[in-house]
Amino acid sequence: MDRTALVLAGGASSRFGQDKGILELSGKPLIKHVVDAVSPLVDETIVVTSSKERAAKYAGLVDANVNFAVDICESNSPLIGALTGFSLAKGQYSLVLPFDMPFVSRETISLLFELCTGKAAVIPRWPNGNVEPLHAVYHTKMAFEAAKAAVAEGKLHMRAMIEKLHSVRYVSTLVIQQLDPELHTFFNINTLVDLKMATAMVKMRKHK
Repeated sequence: MDRTALVLAGGASSRFGQDKGILELSGKPLIKHVVDAVSPLVDETIVVTSSKERAAKYAGLVDANVNFAVDICESNSPLIGALTGFSLAKGQYSLVLPFDMPFVSRETISLLFELCTGKAAVIPRWPNGNVEPLHAVYHTKMAFEAAKAAVAEGKLHMRAMIEKLHSVRYVSTLVIQQLDPELHTFFNINTLVDLKMATAMVKMRKHK
C-alpha cells in the first residue's frame, strides 16, 4: 500500500458554534466533500476524530470503506490527530488534510504525492513564507517518529514536527496555481460567512 489520506476531524468547531462536519454544502455534508475528493487518489482513507461518538456520526455520512480513528489523547492540537493517523496508516506516504476544506484539488494532491517520493514531506508554501502543513504529504514512518518526538517534548504544533524532519520539499503556491488558478484548494470553512462564500463558489463553479 502506497498512499493514505488522513482527514483530521477532531477540532471543536468553536468559532462555528456547531459541528462543521455534518453541515451541508450544496446538499452534501462537509466531511463527505473532503473524503470524496481524496479517496479516489489513495489506497486508504482514515478520518481521525476526537471521540467514538463523533466517529460513529461521521461514519453514517461517508462510504463504508472509510476507516475511523480516535485521537490518542484529548487535545485540540492537529498534531495529535496527525500522530494518531500516522500510527495507523498503512501507506508509505500520508496526505494530511483538515475536514473543512471542501474544494480540495485532486490535481494538487496528485502533485504533492508525486513530489514526495524520496522526501520526508512535501508542503505548500506561499510567497510570503507561510506554509500549509495541514495540506501536505508526509513520509508516514518519518512523520510518525517526528510527531512522537515533538509531542514527547510537549510541543503540540505541526511546526515542531516539521522541524524534526530532514529532506522536506516545499512547493510554491505559484506552482499549485497552475493546477488550481483560484487556489480554492486552500479555502477552509471556519465561520458562517465562510460557509456562505463556499455556497456562492459552488454556484459559480456550476455556471462555468
